[in-house]
Amino acid sequence: MIGDDDAIAQVLNRLRRAQGQLGGVIAMIEAGRDCKDVVTQLAAVSKALDRAGFKIVATGLRECMTDNAEGVREPMTEAELEKLFLALA
Repeated sequence: MIGDDDAIAQVLNRLRRAQGQLGGVIAMIEAGRDCKDVVTQLAAVSKALDRAGFKIVATGLRECMTDNAEGVREPMTEAELEKLFLALA
């Protein structure tokens, strides 16, 4: 999966924070708030999601490069890892 329990907790916290921020953005739009304020908060949501994604990739990289414990899947190739990183860009 992602890694140790601490890494999973960090990712979940970031995702929950982003979820709350996104709810705030929706409320701001519904309330007719200023475009600048909405975009600022939307950028914060995007950054929180990016950080969660990077944390998942960073902590899961070792697992992605090796067989899992049950040998169910093959290790990822360099090209697959590169594609995974670029998906977050």
